[in-house]
Amino acid sequence: MVSRTANHWRNTVILSLLSFSLSPALAGQQRRRPPMRPPAPHAVKAKNNFQLPPKGQVVTQHSIRIHGTVLNYTATAGTIALHDTYGKLQARVFYVAYTLPHENAVQRPLTFCFNGGPGSSTVWLHLGGIGPQRVVLQPNGLLPRPPFQIAPNPETILPFTDLVFIDAIGTGYSRSINRATGRQFWGLEGDLHAFGEFIRLYLNQNGRWTSPLFLLGESYGTTRAAGLAGYLERQGIALNGISLLSTVLDFRTLSFAHNNDLPYVLYVPSYADTAWYHHQLSPALEKLPVSKVSAEAKAFAQNVYYPALMAGSSLPAAQKEAVARQLSRFTGLTYQYVLRSDLRIPNARFDRELLRNRNLAVGRLDSRYTAWQYNAVGEYPSYDPSDAALTPPFTSMLYHYLRQDLNYKTNLYYYILGGGIGPWNFSRGPRGYAGWGGYPNVSGSLRRAFEKNPYLKVFVAMGYYDLATPYMAVEYTLNQMHLAPSARASISTAFYHTGHMIYVDQTALAKLHNDLLAFYRKAAPGDVH
Repeated sequence: MVSRTANHWRNTVILSLLSFSLSPALAGQQRRRPPMRPPAPHAVKAKNNFQLPPKGQVVTQHSIRIHGTVLNYTATAGTIALHDTYGKLQARVFYVAYTLPHENAVQRPLTFCFNGGPGSSTVWLHLGGIGPQRVVLQPNGLLPRPPFQIAPNPETILPFTDLVFIDAIGTGYSRSINRATGRQFWGLEGDLHAFGEFIRLYLNQNGRWTSPLFLLGESYGTTRAAGLAGYLERQGIALNGISLLSTVLDFRTLSFAHNNDLPYVLYVPSYADTAWYHHQLSPALEKLPVSKVSAEAKAFAQNVYYPALMAGSSLPAAQKEAVARQLSRFTGLTYQYVLRSDLRIPNARFDRELLRNRNLAVGRLDSRYTAWQYNAVGEYPSYDPSDAALTPPFTSMLYHYLRQDLNYKTNLYYYILGGGIGPWNFSRGPRGYAGWGGYPNVSGSLRRAFEKNPYLKVFVAMGYYDLATPYMAVEYTLNQMHLAPSARASISTAFYHTGHMIYVDQTALAKLHNDLLAFYRKAAPGDVH
């Protein structure tokens, strides 16, 4: 029986390895917790009294020009109330919906979108990737000079699907009535119930039961989407398609823990791609395209590296040295460093070590980004440069956009990233979302959705430079789901020359738009134009 202390430690490790939307109030990277930023006075007040957002909705009309064509649409910003079985108010969930005028609007595709964390609002997908307006960044996603701007998004997917962006309870403007009530939603099982109930109520209140239905999740939002696939099916709600961006379904694949060698193997191709990008590989590998480098690194990880780790201390010294030289070749780290690390390199140590000779650290969310390190001998990065580049523009533009463009005016604190929720409960729920060793695993929920809905399609988007949710991890998970051949053929994948937040790069965003359009045409033929 696992002790309460062991469970607490394991959950802390898991939280420290989640993707972008991870709140600094919940966890730090690896073994260090970043310094807490003092909350603004109004944030403290909102947290203490659990002030609820306003009732009702604000509806506004908009028009943008996309590739020479005018797109007229309706924006609805508001809340949906969640009640318990006795009719008592439990929470209000904030959302922003975009719909197009259509002669048969109730049959137009409808997509529910969310980021993850857990502890993140859905501002990133909303104003970064697929909504009708987009925060203006540098073309490669780097931080622009303030003051920041927002502009029409030519790559929005609104032309072929209505969109509903949902903030999880305790993020954005979504609130529970008090902290005790909030705890029931701050966990894998309760979160699925809250989102499932929101979707049911939205379909009811807007008469959208005959629409083709889609989910689009990013990061921990992919965990939520896969879990919802099974949850909604049990409620009689069938999906046409699920889009997963920067995916984690099985947390064992990300958790660098004693006696769990799997993530060390699954990170190798992403390490190799990052080293290739920063010109830390040999000339022979440098001249190859990154896709080829990835393929070679993957073959080494599967066929050579993994068996060596499985041998543990029984691995002969000569063989260990040979594996260390090959791992050094693919990671850009020195042979001596790899050997001293016992062939095991957690991602945060890789982030700091790769460019140590230039006193730089690479980003965890997007390893194309780098940052100067004040401590030249530090073991871990002092901060994530990809996180630092994105939070300020998205925060300021979210407040501006909601108040000025959508006319949704409240002084409630909008929790962009953390601060509004308590510790996340990953424990096994009544549906058993736990896998090997107790690590959260929702791949079984997705498998059951495939088994019961032969029309379901899934699209998986992966970034070469994502060191938060490496692409080999999701490939491994999908390959271990034991799907029927027809279901496996219903999963399509795409790679992008960017990191965790695929859409911050303009070239990658354009490709993502086209890939999603093709996916929607397959998942809802006849309904997408």
